[in-house]
Amino acid sequence: MGFDFREHPDGSVHITHHGRRATTLRGARTLRFLAEVNGDDPQRVMARWTGNYRRGNERTARSHPRNR
Repeated sequence: MGFDFREHPDGSVHITHHGRRATTLRGARTLRFLAEVNGDDPQRVMARWTGNYRRGNERTARSHPRNR
């Protein structure tokens, strides 16, 4: 999916998507993210933390009469 993350000496984490910075995490959020990314599928975790993930209803919404 194109996500990557890097830890920095100041304690922050930068999450990138296809080489462009998507978000920066600092403080307690960094610790929660690192614990979660090591346990589950890293790409899905990073997609969720950046808000860049599909919700599953795109195809349904496209065919709704209001959206035609």
